[in-house]
Amino acid sequence: MHRQRATIRTLGLAAAVAFAATACGPQHSGSAPAASSVPVAPSSASPSGQDDKPGASSPAPSPTESASPSAAPSAPPSRSGAPAVKPVMANGDENDQVRELQARLRQLTLMSGAPTGFYGSKTTAAVKAFQSRHGLDATGAVDEATWRKVQDLSRKPTEEELRPPTTNEVAAPDPRCLQGRVLCISKESRTLAWMIDGKVVSSMDVRFGSENTPTREGLFQVEWKAKDWTSTIYHTPMPYSMFFSQGQAVHYSADFAARGYAGASHGCVNVRDKAKLSALFDQVKVGDKVVVYW
Repeated sequence: MHRQRATIRTLGLAAAVAFAATACGPQHSGSAPAASSVPVAPSSASPSGQDDKPGASSPAPSPTESASPSAAPSAPPSRSGAPAVKPVMANGDENDQVRELQARLRQLTLMSGAPTGFYGSKTTAAVKAFQSRHGLDATGAVDEATWRKVQDLSRKPTEEELRPPTTNEVAAPDPRCLQGRVLCISKESRTLAWMIDGKVVSSMDVRFGSENTPTREGLFQVEWKAKDWTSTIYHTPMPYSMFFSQGQAVHYSADFAARGYAGASHGCVNVRDKAKLSALFDQVKVGDKVVVYW
């Protein structure tokens, strides 16, 4: 993972680095914060967690690339000892084909969460269960035979199935969210609602800091934005960061996408739907309100 150059607005670089010294990374719930208080250069370290997104800097394969057996990683040997069949999709992949797989597995009641497009331990477990149920070699990777069987037993997902509006029900907005342009963030419902003049434009699930590194509550504003940013303390990527409180930011988290609420941030507001956050990032302006409340 190489260090990314961030586009920073309204603050000089020195001030931005000072804020980013408290930037967030994923952690297990209840873990203690890092001791460092001085900015350091990002390294290639990846977030912790058994189902975490790999830290490789190479881009995720496109659905077309993933469909090609020659471009996919090798599957583990079959139980019968026959030559392994290279998978169409496997643990660590992140693309729209994985999102479709997850939506189809959800139709088959093998997955409960909304599709994320990231192939982690939950998807692997669901694929293994499917393979075992249908007499296929239970590798947890999707080879061509598994993919054909999944397609035969499910229907093509709708856009809403691929990208549900939100998994969590949006809470009643705080009164401070009812005027102007606001990122209205409820800790109770674990949702972020992008509101303009009292109307919800879009919403998405969010995750917060642990007891030791809580996400601050109150009225804030977007201080600066960075489409590509790496935490200077935790050395983890923070795409689509919108900083609102001394290093705490709303940003995409691959760890949240992979592990859900089994983990926590170091104080930031994590979003697990990258496509939704990308669209939101383009709409939000520096100076827009941020309300974090129970």
